[in-house]
Amino acid sequence: MKIKAKLYLGIGLLFLMILIQATVSTLFVSSLKKDTENVLSANYNSVEYARNMLKASEEIQLKNDAILQLEDNFEKQKLNVTEPGEREITDQLSQQLEKLKSNPNDPLINQNFRTALVELMTVNMDAIVKKSDHAQETAGNAFVLISVVGALCFLIGFVLFVNLPSNIANPIKKLSDSIREISRQNYNQRVYIEGKSEFAELAGSFNVMAEKLQEYSNSKLDQILEEKKRVETLVNSMHDPVIGLDENRTITFINDEALQVSGLKRTDLLQLNTRDLIMKNDLIRDLTDSSNQMSTIKIVVDNKESYFDKEIIPMEITPTGETKSQKIGELIVLKNVTAFKELDVAKTNFIATVSHELRTPIASIQLSSELLKHPRTGTLSDDQKKLLSGIEEDSLRLLRITSELLNVSQVETGNIKLYSQITSPIPIVQYAINATRMQAEQKQIDIETQIDETLPKIYVDEEKTAWVLTNFITNAIRYSPENSKIIVSLKNNSKELIFSVKDHGKGIDEAYKNKVFDRYFQIPGSVRTGTGLGLSISKDFIENQGGKISVESELGVGSTFSFRIPVINT
Repeated sequence: MKIKAKLYLGIGLLFLMILIQATVSTLFVSSLKKDTENVLSANYNSVEYARNMLKASEEIQLKNDAILQLEDNFEKQKLNVTEPGEREITDQLSQQLEKLKSNPNDPLINQNFRTALVELMTVNMDAIVKKSDHAQETAGNAFVLISVVGALCFLIGFVLFVNLPSNIANPIKKLSDSIREISRQNYNQRVYIEGKSEFAELAGSFNVMAEKLQEYSNSKLDQILEEKKRVETLVNSMHDPVIGLDENRTITFINDEALQVSGLKRTDLLQLNTRDLIMKNDLIRDLTDSSNQMSTIKIVVDNKESYFDKEIIPMEITPTGETKSQKIGELIVLKNVTAFKELDVAKTNFIATVSHELRTPIASIQLSSELLKHPRTGTLSDDQKKLLSGIEEDSLRLLRITSELLNVSQVETGNIKLYSQITSPIPIVQYAINATRMQAEQKQIDIETQIDETLPKIYVDEEKTAWVLTNFITNAIRYSPENSKIIVSLKNNSKELIFSVKDHGKGIDEAYKNKVFDRYFQIPGSVRTGTGLGLSISKDFIENQGGKISVESELGVGSTFSFRIPVINT
């Protein structure tokens, strides 16, 4: 039972018993008062009137006013008749009084009058005795009942006196002792209080608190803090900028390298939400932008352009007793790739220079091979013709590689020159098919076209778009078996034109589908006949024209390479 309920019950019951005792006492005192008033008003007055009349009858011969006294007291008596038989005696007194008034000196009449008065006094005296006995009986009953109620009040009060202080003080003492033990770092201390009282609830809360303190104590919080400082020192000594965010994207730590890059002070960043910072600092907005988990950003540090690869690493934990992990923050790591960027630029320039310089000797080789085939230079033997054919094939392959390298250098330097114009998509498809028809015939591959009847015009660089479609078809021929079929389709979905090339080769493994458009990437196990730049260049050509490129493939079924070009709204 709750302590509050106990107090209400005990004190309420005691109050009720006191109220009962007060009510009983009042009732009995009122009854005794009533009996006393009855004796005084009824019997005592009648006795007093009778005594006055008896005294006046004795003095009737001596005093002239004795008759007046008799009449006055008799009139009062007539109004105070209360007892059984008193009325008859009063009537008899009335007769005797009339006779006495007529013959005041007659001793017999006086004697009879006096006898009637004695009878009146006797009746009232008997009534007084009877009422006195009744009052005594009432007083006795009142004493017994008041004693019982008083005893009950005493018993209830004694029970409350004995139990209530202990019920309140003992749990408080237990809690005080336990709190004292907790203050001494004795976190094993527990309080057990039975029942459903407030103290039992308080004991439960105390035990939970003690258990948490014990858990923190067992976890050796001081060691955790020491490890935290060690980790912070380690992060601060890293040469890469590192920023830590909590689940609310509030900056919890930042090392010196990140401060140097941002140009801000630690106090300007720590414990501040990135939502407030991005309004004041564009660099912080770029660094904390979670839409780009991995990207390269350019930052001017010490009046020098530096390049950093940004990586946002989500931090997750699995709470004790749970199976589902929850995110507790993010770690932003910036890797300085300035040196690699400079090397990449140097590489791009070198490739562009070398590719450009190689075009002249390649052209000379092709010209020489043409001259060797001319009849004026003499007749060639069959072996010489085979060697010359190999030279021509290698020179063409070398020319194609240098062209791809030049395209890559343009892409990497951002110098792609697009000569876009409004054109029909049909010539692009026809050019790509004609350019690859001979390769398809050598492997006896049939190129089938599926073109929608109604096609809108598009705004593209016709040459580069045809180059991409040609590259798709060339790759499809390369990886398709002989006597197979390639489907070149052109579909209109009202907003875009979809160019696609479907082959029936061995397909691409799921693990490599997202990498086929990377530079220099070639699928492991495939025949290496190129540089691995064709699809990468295709991706750059299409995206620079506002399009999208994609691949769908399944092992053993084949692949479908496609790109989408927005149509012109007319």
